[in-house]
Amino acid sequence: MKGFFRWLKKSTKIKRWIFLIIISVALTCFAFSKVLTTTEISSINQIIEIVVPFVIGFVLLVLGIIFIQKRTLEILVEANERNNDININSLIFNKNVYEKGPKVVVIGGGTGLNMVLKGIKKYTNNITAIVTVSDYGEIATDSRKELELKPIEDIKTSMISLANHEDNMEALLNYKFESGKLANLSFGDIYLSAMQNVYGDFTKAIEKSNKVLRVVGKVLPVTLDEMEICAELKDGTVVKEKNKISETVYEKITKIERIYLTPSNCRPAPGVLEAIADADAIIIGPGNLYTNVIPNLLIKGVAKAIKESKAIKFYVSNVMTEPGQTDNYSVSDHIKAITEHTRENIIDYCLGNVGEIVPEYVRKYNKQGSDIVDVDTAKIKELGVNVLKKDIVKIENGCIRHDTEEIAKTIMEFICNDLKFKNKQTETQYVLLNSKLKAKKKVDAKQKKSHKKEKDLSEIIKESINKALGRGKKGRKTSKFRNKYRDRISSIEHADMTTQKNREKFESKF
Repeated sequence: MKGFFRWLKKSTKIKRWIFLIIISVALTCFAFSKVLTTTEISSINQIIEIVVPFVIGFVLLVLGIIFIQKRTLEILVEANERNNDININSLIFNKNVYEKGPKVVVIGGGTGLNMVLKGIKKYTNNITAIVTVSDYGEIATDSRKELELKPIEDIKTSMISLANHEDNMEALLNYKFESGKLANLSFGDIYLSAMQNVYGDFTKAIEKSNKVLRVVGKVLPVTLDEMEICAELKDGTVVKEKNKISETVYEKITKIERIYLTPSNCRPAPGVLEAIADADAIIIGPGNLYTNVIPNLLIKGVAKAIKESKAIKFYVSNVMTEPGQTDNYSVSDHIKAITEHTRENIIDYCLGNVGEIVPEYVRKYNKQGSDIVDVDTAKIKELGVNVLKKDIVKIENGCIRHDTEEIAKTIMEFICNDLKFKNKQTETQYVLLNSKLKAKKKVDAKQKKSHKKEKDLSEIIKESINKALGRGKKGRKTSKFRNKYRDRISSIEHADMTTQKNREKFESKF
């Protein structure tokens, strides 16, 4: 009963719809009572007295039922988002309702794929991660050799990204035994090996693991066939080991002409083509273009299935270039490479970053051979792809990373608007997604307000310091970017000048 009264409390906005249903029932009953008590209908007024209350009552009853169901779903979403003391089990709740979210397929591998999965899982349980099995040909770990396992590193990391408690799952799957007969063996490898023996099939083992480990959505290997990712360079050199592609490109001072698989007729794993065909949205990337993204699309039938799917197809662009793979590539170059390899135009929308990155971090990546990927809008549109420009970058542990929450929110808003355009506002899928987006906007608005207060305070402090030092507001007009990072840029320029002077002194001695 306690849970029921919480459900009825003022902030839930439920009572209004219950009141509407009561009025509708009263009007309908009034119309029926008129029919039963009237012995003879002899005038138009008598017909109106019966028909009008009945019609109004019936319409209000339908509306009341629709809106009370919609609001109940919204309460469930809000309770789940806040994760507070609301007892969800006390509500009229069926867990399967969350399985009615948009069906999203994410294709890729490596860190980029996992960053996207972390954001998407907050909006829907209907996620399928199609993961590159790209470790064939590389030196197998002791754990893999001992257990005779397929390459599963990308599969394990995707499972971790889709887990409800990522840290706990990561600690569990990556735990290595240090002594006894299990020394140097990973728990994740032992577990998946056991599941494979129980079910007799690798795909079935992963499918069941998704349920046993309570992973949001499911993870599928793109293929079960053993394969090698090979590269043909522009000078004709062929590289048959994936981990030597970048190294060879640098040695030969050339570029990648194309990527291909050996054997070329690798079959998709069970469930891959079906997931693509049934999807509401397909997300390709981000990740290493030639070793994580394109290899998935070269598996027999995958590119064709994406092309034929009625889903909205997104490509999430890399923020930085990959040394030895995509040097000097813009976003349009990435898309062009995908189109040339698949021979299909499989991208509807491209999500490109226009957010600012602090110069120190860009410089750090420059030293490693990476640079910012330019969003060349005009050229992207020439390829028949629409551009969504967003600030989808953040700094995490000193590294430039994709902003998972912003990517997920942008894509989900797009899906939500598409459902609205198709007049599906009353469907569970739309109600759940729209409620989650509203909850996210409220959180963002609070954070923005808090950040603005901090910023205002820092501006007041800065003005006080300038006044104390006798600095005026007037001065030479500089760019917004240079103003923002003036001190840091000056520091970098000073360091460069010092280095250059020291080098000149050293060279003059010899």
